[in-house]
Amino acid sequence: MLNSEQVRLLTSDDLPLIQRLLNTSEYIYQRFTLEELPLLLKHYPMVGIFNGASLRGFLLSQTVNAPSAWIGGFGVSWTESNSYLKLLDTLLEQLGKHLIIRGARYLYYSGNDTRNDWLRDALLPRGFAPYRLLYAYDKYDYSVPAAGNMQVKLRPVEKRDVPALLAIEEACFEDLWRYDALSFVDIAATHPYFVVAELNGKVIGYQFNALDGEFGYLVRIAVHPSASGQDIGVRLMSEAIEFFKKAHVLRIMLNTQDDNVRAHRLYEWFGFERIQEMGFVLRKQL
Repeated sequence: MLNSEQVRLLTSDDLPLIQRLLNTSEYIYQRFTLEELPLLLKHYPMVGIFNGASLRGFLLSQTVNAPSAWIGGFGVSWTESNSYLKLLDTLLEQLGKHLIIRGARYLYYSGNDTRNDWLRDALLPRGFAPYRLLYAYDKYDYSVPAAGNMQVKLRPVEKRDVPALLAIEEACFEDLWRYDALSFVDIAATHPYFVVAELNGKVIGYQFNALDGEFGYLVRIAVHPSASGQDIGVRLMSEAIEFFKKAHVLRIMLNTQDDNVRAHRLYEWFGFERIQEMGFVLRKQL
């Protein structure tokens, strides 16, 4: 490493440098929108390599909820394209130190196509191993087979709902998929649609979506197991489709684990079609 090179945590003051790199680089992995970036910088470790005042590369963590953390973004400047693997090694080492301090023991990375993912090929020789396969589903219309349980009240999420959301996370998901309280607050601030489902005055489910131009993303739908079998997931899904209809998206997309058979049935009943490409999750022990 040259004496003029510096590796450090990035802050909100570095936001213009990060945005410029994102807009000019050919080597970018980005799980976030530019609107989300300020909150991510505020709440999660993001390391950068500088040469003087120039940002050469960055590696961002996301959804750090011990013992799990996710790679949320990676990029190098266009002048460093030929040395991106060397920069990745340095960034992974430095980011890992900060994640361990925060209680993380595993670092995850996800992609949408096992056959065509440049960062996957770079991470596999660096201690990452295949951990999960993901199915991707697409829907091109707004049809719904049923409205679901109309006794369920849907309303926008509020800060007071966080304890109930955390209980749903604990009951429904493996630790790597769970959001913490901070994540839910950030999601509520940055996503255009985030509702909770109430039954008899109790929050028993939630759902949130994202938009990117003409594309809609059904990010998460969850119902507490104690309320299963009451068409609450159907209600949440039908309302999500209505949201996408009002947003005039041309394509609705989602990902789910390959062994989540119950969810597959729900998505396929709603007219989602599984696409050929297989998504994946890699894991590295820190």
